[in-house]
Amino acid sequence: MLKKFSLFTAMIIAFFQLNAQEIPQQELDSVVVTGTRIDLPFRENSRTINIVTSEDIKNSAAVNVADLLQQVAGVDIRRRGTGGSQADLYIRGGGFDQTLLLIDGIKMDDAQTGHHTMNAALPIEVIERIEIIKGPAARVFGQNAFTGAINIVTKKSLKNTVSANLEAGSFGQLNGNVTAGVEKENSSHIIHVGRVTSEGYRNNSDYDNSNYYLKSTFNKNAQAIEMTATFMERRFGAENFYTTNTTFNEYEETQNSLIAFTTTFRKEKLKIQPRVYWKRNQDMFLLRRNEPSFFRNFHVTDKIGAEANASYTSKLGITGFGVDVSKIYIRSNNLGNRNRFMTNVFLEHKFSLADNRLDITPGVALTYFSDFKFHAFPGLDIGFDITPDLKAYGNIGYTYRIPTYTDLFYSDPVTAGNPDLEPEEAFAQELGIKYITPKFRASLAFFNRDAQNLIDYVRPNTNESVFSATNIAEVNTKGLEFDASYNFKINGKNQTLNFGYAYLDDNILDQNEELSRYSLRTLRHQYTTRLSTQLLKNMRQNIVYKYAERTTGQTYNVWDASLVYTLSQMELTITASNIFDADYIESGFTPMPPSNVLFGLRYNFK
Repeated sequence: MLKKFSLFTAMIIAFFQLNAQEIPQQELDSVVVTGTRIDLPFRENSRTINIVTSEDIKNSAAVNVADLLQQVAGVDIRRRGTGGSQADLYIRGGGFDQTLLLIDGIKMDDAQTGHHTMNAALPIEVIERIEIIKGPAARVFGQNAFTGAINIVTKKSLKNTVSANLEAGSFGQLNGNVTAGVEKENSSHIIHVGRVTSEGYRNNSDYDNSNYYLKSTFNKNAQAIEMTATFMERRFGAENFYTTNTTFNEYEETQNSLIAFTTTFRKEKLKIQPRVYWKRNQDMFLLRRNEPSFFRNFHVTDKIGAEANASYTSKLGITGFGVDVSKIYIRSNNLGNRNRFMTNVFLEHKFSLADNRLDITPGVALTYFSDFKFHAFPGLDIGFDITPDLKAYGNIGYTYRIPTYTDLFYSDPVTAGNPDLEPEEAFAQELGIKYITPKFRASLAFFNRDAQNLIDYVRPNTNESVFSATNIAEVNTKGLEFDASYNFKINGKNQTLNFGYAYLDDNILDQNEELSRYSLRTLRHQYTTRLSTQLLKNMRQNIVYKYAERTTGQTYNVWDASLVYTLSQMELTITASNIFDADYIESGFTPMPPSNVLFGLRYNFK
């Protein structure tokens, strides 16, 4: 199946290469990647970075960030149903605790568990782009960026506009939101309020999710101060999310909130960006939805932090440095009341040689945790411009992750934490090449990761029912990724074909699969294609194909599509998911929804 679709894609490219007209210069290559300490244009970065632009978001046939990221090769989003109620984020085979999510550079890691990472993801209406940094990123971001990081960059302003969106569809889905922009003489504001509900596609799979977002810029004519405030609430039936017992009727409620203040000081050669923030996560789980006294977990985690990132440009290149200090508090009926103090110091420098064709960027992160003491993680990026459009690059680096409080202390009849766990560590290497022109972009990367002390939940034999958190001695992960995008015109209208392939070999599966809980179901082969076309003046169509083959042997093909019709200030949409009714599971024991459709109406008030 994979070979057939690779051939099909190649034929499409060949056809359009012969028939496409020249198109204007695309803007992606000049996008400045802000999810790193040294701000560099996308073209100049010597790492594997995917940019999901605002145009990609419009053409994605996705209604939330979890669905959107599934279209990026090398990113594995394992959902448990619709609406983005709960989804786990994996990059290059790493666990859900090993990928860091950021909002405008603010780290959204949760010390309780990585299960809540995607709870902080913003509504797509307020997102300008998404930067996906693959590979070891500890020297740039510190803890949790074990296999990569995802930075959600929000829109700067929406002028004086208001848009209202209403959607209804299968499984009793009813969604509504309002997004407004306000421009004042010395301030600007973006406000979003939304609610996403469904009766569920199977027993106990209903949800009621609310999103609130505020971004304000004050004193913008002098020393601008940016405030970001979010509140995301998820209430959902969690049928068999964690067990196979159909009589439990599991249920969960989560709240994720953030308030942050950021400003930027600029001189001729110096940029300093200080920030203070408070992040809070609340999680309540009932094993029996209608019987709270049977088994109930309740956790509240607070993170209070301050950081300052800076870059200095000199004749020797660009130096990036920063410090991040934070305090974490957790109050839990299962994990106990605990706290942790963290300090991270970062330093890197980019040297430009050979008439700026060669760049070398060494860097290091020094960290301190009150419960895991000191660690140092160096890394090195190297890039060479073969031609103005073709760049070869490589990077090596050490990366790490300290255990979550769930890893350390969680306890239930079938799960046991381990307070003696050691931090996970890995040495990763990567070689890549990328080609960027106005019409065609492509990148190919080969990577290898040698990890020690990876944390998994295992049991000694099949007769034992308790899975205990354990450091696995050594694990090797290697693979490759290929991404490409082709832009062309038909009858003067822009069309886009995106495709990607990722291969992963993870020898952790040499273990007895029946003894491991979380290290299974890695995506061995992943193929994604999206064709976005506009043949009529006011109508555009998007077709998305996803193929997955997991190490357990499961394979599935999923087709999604959307149709968007624009009429003056109104936009009508039809989004169809899993068109051919594929039967598949992405995570745990939860079957994904059958074929479904969502109808939408958006009106822009001007």
